[in-house]
Amino acid sequence: MIVPSAAKIAEKWARVTPERTIDYEEGVRNPLRDWETETKAAEPRYEEGIKAAIARKAFGKGVARVGTAKQKSKTISKGIPRWPEGVRVAEKDMRDGMENVVKTLEGITLPQRYPTGDPRNIERVRVIQQALHKMKIGA
Repeated sequence: MIVPSAAKIAEKWARVTPERTIDYEEGVRNPLRDWETETKAAEPRYEEGIKAAIARKAFGKGVARVGTAKQKSKTISKGIPRWPEGVRVAEKDMRDGMENVVKTLEGITLPQRYPTGDPRNIERVRVIQQALHKMKIGA
């Protein structure tokens, strides 16, 4: 089978794909299938895939393949410019996500505080940790 080179495929993808914003938006607004329904139905496949990835140590191999230099370069070139707008549009999500955290923390009565460095102060940390963990797992 005759196939274009990886370089040619990548060049065309980089040239053509940015012009397909309308197609991207159309696909997001009017998907062929419902995201939530399909994602829930995929849970067994997700679990199977995660277990297989763990067994073959895929995470660590992927990290080694990419390396720190590429991770840093891509984060700087893509992440930094997108950061401010991403944070701005996520304000409501942050507020919604923090509601239970704030309620949980407000409901805590901390034990007595002792002088700085006193090992009994760790009990205060334990109370906070336990409350937040229970909140997270829905206990």
